[in-house]
Amino acid sequence: QVQLVESGGGLVQAGGSLRLSCAASGRTFSSYAMGWFRQAPKKEREFVAAISSRGGSTYYRDSVKGRFTISRDNAKNTVYLQMNSLKPEDTAVYYCAVRTSYSGSYYSTHEYDYWGQGTQVTVSS
Repeated sequence: QVQLVESGGGLVQAGGSLRLSCAASGRTFSSYAMGWFRQAPKKEREFVAAISSRGGSTYYRDSVKGRFTISRDNAKNTVYLQMNSLKPEDTAVYYCAVRTSYSGSYYSTHEYDYWGQGTQVTVSS
């Protein structure tokens, strides 16, 4: 079992920055890939970014490339999402997730086994 707790969300003006954190407890955190997803009202949950178990590989949706950075600190069992140059369209509830399998897509919600409760990010224009 893995427990995930996100923090760092809030209200920010367009062009601003936020840093989300996701603290994990339970099973061996450093063995698994981690992902960030988001869900806006009346929309499906979508992939934002993912990072491999040791942090050597990262993946992003096109619309956040160059603005968001995913990272992890395995000693602290924490994954981060640094979000810069935020836009109103980034407004959503952001979720972190764990993928316990060692193969499969980084991009699909179906590949992830454990989810946090989410943190709200609101970007005003």
